[in-house]
Amino acid sequence: MRRTVTLLVMLAVGLASPVYSQSGGGFHPSSLEVSWQLVDNHYQDRAQFLSVLTLKNEGDHAIPPGGWSIYLNNMSGTDQTGNVEIEHINGDLSRLTPTSSFGGLEPGDSLELDLVAGGSALNISDAPIGLYWVWDADPRRGIPVDQYNVKWPGNQEALDRGPQDEVPVATPETVYSWNSRIRDIDTQWLPRVFPTPASYQASEGSFTLGPGVPVQYDPMFRNEAQYLSAELKKVFGIRAPLTTENIDGKKIIMQQGDTGPEGYELSITPEQVTISASRPAGIFYGIQSLKTALPPSSWSATKQSIDVPAIQVSDAPRFGHRAFMQDVSRNFRTKEQILKTLDLMSLYKLNVFHFHFNDDEGWRIEIPGLPELTTVGGQRGHTLDNHERLQPSYGSGPHPSYPGSGFYSTEDFIDILEYAAERHIKVIPEIETPGHARAAIKAMDARYRRLMAEGKADEARKFLLRDLDDTSEYRSVQGWDDNVIDVGLPSTYRFLAKVIDELQAMYEQAGAPLDRIHMGGDEVPSGAWEQSPAAQQLIAEHPDLQSTGDLWGYFFRRVNDMLQERGLSLYGWEEIGMKDALWGGETHSVADEAFAEEDVQVDVWNNVIGSGDEDLAYRLANAGYKVVLSGVSNFYFDLAYQKAFPEPGLYWGGFNSLEKPFSFIPYNYYKNAEQDVMGRPLTESHFDDMVRLTKEGRSNIVGIQSLLWGEKLIDGERQEYMLLPKLLAMAERAWAPQPAWAKGNWSAENREQYQQAWSEFLNIISKQELPRLDHYAGGFNYRIPTPGAILRNSRLAANVQLPGFTIRYTMDGSKPTTRSTRYIKPMAVSENANIRLRVFNLNGRGGRTITVSGR
Repeated sequence: MRRTVTLLVMLAVGLASPVYSQSGGGFHPSSLEVSWQLVDNHYQDRAQFLSVLTLKNEGDHAIPPGGWSIYLNNMSGTDQTGNVEIEHINGDLSRLTPTSSFGGLEPGDSLELDLVAGGSALNISDAPIGLYWVWDADPRRGIPVDQYNVKWPGNQEALDRGPQDEVPVATPETVYSWNSRIRDIDTQWLPRVFPTPASYQASEGSFTLGPGVPVQYDPMFRNEAQYLSAELKKVFGIRAPLTTENIDGKKIIMQQGDTGPEGYELSITPEQVTISASRPAGIFYGIQSLKTALPPSSWSATKQSIDVPAIQVSDAPRFGHRAFMQDVSRNFRTKEQILKTLDLMSLYKLNVFHFHFNDDEGWRIEIPGLPELTTVGGQRGHTLDNHERLQPSYGSGPHPSYPGSGFYSTEDFIDILEYAAERHIKVIPEIETPGHARAAIKAMDARYRRLMAEGKADEARKFLLRDLDDTSEYRSVQGWDDNVIDVGLPSTYRFLAKVIDELQAMYEQAGAPLDRIHMGGDEVPSGAWEQSPAAQQLIAEHPDLQSTGDLWGYFFRRVNDMLQERGLSLYGWEEIGMKDALWGGETHSVADEAFAEEDVQVDVWNNVIGSGDEDLAYRLANAGYKVVLSGVSNFYFDLAYQKAFPEPGLYWGGFNSLEKPFSFIPYNYYKNAEQDVMGRPLTESHFDDMVRLTKEGRSNIVGIQSLLWGEKLIDGERQEYMLLPKLLAMAERAWAPQPAWAKGNWSAENREQYQQAWSEFLNIISKQELPRLDHYAGGFNYRIPTPGAILRNSRLAANVQLPGFTIRYTMDGSKPTTRSTRYIKPMAVSENANIRLRVFNLNGRGGRTITVSGR
C-alpha cells in the first residue's frame, strides 16, 4: 500500500459500566501516569506482539472502577488481564473502558495491562499516543493524559524477533561495520558545488565578495537579480546594488547564454562572477551553485567579506521533474514551515512542490464558498459525531491544536504560491479522491446540516459527497469506514469543479503556473459503493458500466474531462493508470494503455522489493504514461532511518537509510537491489521476468520525487529530522549526471566506484552542506547519526557515518556533552567499562546517545 499504517484487528465490544460523577470521587486524570513498553515481538511463537500498558495512580483519590474511558491513537490488541476492553472507534482511534474485573486503583497503586496484538512493534512510533480521559457523565469533554512515557523494550531480543527478523538491528556493532566502508576525504579534493554539476573545474585564486559588489544583469533576469540581492543581504546585512548598465570593477554578471531550459554556466575568477543562461530558471540555478560555493559558515553571522574559490561550471539537470511531496493533512505544517521548506528545495535545485493538502484526517486550504472544509475539516479534537470537528488522529489529542488542526487561508496559500514561483518551484496541488477523502466528506455533511436547518434543501445537497442512503460496508487500509466519495452523485462533480475553479483563481492571482492537478486515486477499499443507490443508478443508466468495479474508470475519465475543459492535465497515483484484465482464469492489474494517450502523469510508489511489482513504474512508462519515480523503497522519507527502537518512523516499506536514495538507479533499480523488504537476500533470478524499460519508456520517466507523509510528524523538528539529510541524496540523484557506478552490470570496478562516490557524498554533506544548513534559512534540525562502536578485548573502537562530525564519550554514566572527552582513535578501556558515546555536528548539537558495555 502506498503509505500504509498497519491497522491490527481489534476487539470491538459493547461497553456498559456504572455512571460515576465527573469528579470520580475526587480523582482527577491529571494524577494518572501511563507508560507503555514492548515485551516480545513474537509472543508465544506467533505473528503477534506483547506489550504492557501500565496505569499508575499518583493522586490522593482512588480511580473509580467504572464511569470513564481512555481514548488513544495507534492502539490495538486485546487485554489479557481482562481489566479493560478495547473498542476500535475509526481510523487509528480506540477506546479503553474498564470491565467488571477492574476494581478501581488506590492512590500509589499500579495496574499492568498485558496487550496482545497481531504483527510487530519495532520502534517508538508503534507506541500508543494522544491519550485522553473522558468521564461517562461528561462524554463530550476530553481531558489530556499528560503523564505518559514510552519505555525501552525489556530486552534486545524483543526487537530482533518479528516479521523483519533478517533486517539487522542498528546496534553499535552493526553501525560500526556499516561505517567502516567510509573514507575521510580532505576538503580540498571536494567539489564546492552541490548537487554534482555536469562539468566542474577548480581554478587558481578566489573572488572577494562583499556588501558593495554590484550585480549587473540582463533585463530578462530582473527577478533573479532581485532575488540574489536579497540573498546576499542575509550574508552581508545589506542588499547588493543592481544595475543593467555595463560597469567596471569587481561585479557579478547575469547574462544570456546558449544553454538548455534549466542549464547554466558559472564562472568565478578573481575579477568577477559570471552566470550565463538562456532562461531565468538557469540563472536561478547558477545562483544556487554560487551559494553552495560560499563557505558553509557564511550564514552564521553578518560578514564583511568572503573569499569564493575560482571555479568553472557548466551544468544542467538530469531530470526536469525534481519533486518533493509534503503531506500536511495528517499533521499540519505552518505557512512559515512551508516557506522554509521551499528555501531548502530551491537551494538544492528541486523544482516541484507536490502539496498533499487533504486526506482523511484534514483539509488544509480555505476554499471560498465552502467554509466547512476548514472550520470542520481543518480541525481535530474529541467528538462523538464528527459534526463540529474531526476525531483525533495520530496523537492530536482532545483539543483542536497544532499540529492536528490548522489550515491556510486563501491569502496564505497565495503567499506560498508567490514564494515558490519566485524560486522557480511549481506547486502541484493534490485533491485526494475518491478514497482518502473523509475530511471533505464530513465537512460537506456539516454544510448539509447547516443549510437544511436554514430550510435550503436544494443548496444543502449541492456539494454532498456521500449518498445519505448508502449502507455499504468497507474498511480502508488506515482503518476508516467512511472515507470514500460517492462517484455516482452529480454533487460530487459539482464539488470538484468548485474546488478546481477556486484553486485556479488563486494561482492566477499569485501569477503562479498551474498545468496539472493531482487527483489522488489510490487505496479505495473493496465494498465501497456496493450499497449506494446513487452508484447503482449510475450503473443502470450506463450500459458500459457492469459493476461497481467499473466506477473507478468512469470517475477518472470524467475528472480528466473536467480538467481538460480548464486547460489542465490529470496527475495521480499509479492506480489511475491501471485496470483489471482477465487471463488464465485470474484477474490481473495491467496498464490502461488507452488512458495513457490522455497525457496522464502518475506517481509510482510501489517498488517494494520482493513484492513482485517492482517493475510497475517501467510497465506504466512503456505503456505511455508520464512517470515520476516515487518509490517507497528509496524515497518515502517518513520511513525510519534504521531498525532501532528509539528511531522514529514507519517501516512497512522497509527502513529508509540515507544510502537508500543515494544508491537509486532510475533506469535500472533492479541492479543494486539485493535484499527484500524483510531483509532476506534476493535470488539471482528474482528480476529475470520483470519488464525492462523500452527506449520510449525511458523517455517517459520524467523525474524523481521524495515524499514525506505526516502521520508521525508531531512537530517541526521531527519534520526536518526525517527530511534531512535524505533530501540531499535525492537531490543528487535528480540533478546530477548518471554516475559511472550505475552503468552496466555490477562488477568489482562498479563496487569500488560506488564506494568512492558514497564516501565523497558523505564528506560533502558533512563538511559543507549540513554545516551550511545549521544557519541557512534559520537552521535545520537534521538527523545526526549515532556512532558505530565495538568493544573487544578491553579495546574500544568507534566511527561515524559523517566524517566531519565529532564523537564524544563518557565513562561515568552521564550523557556526553560538548565538554566530554573527544574520541580520537581506538583505545584501551577497563574490562567492565560502561561507555556512552554521542556524535556532535560542527555547531555543537548532539545526536542520540548509545552505550557500549564490557559487562
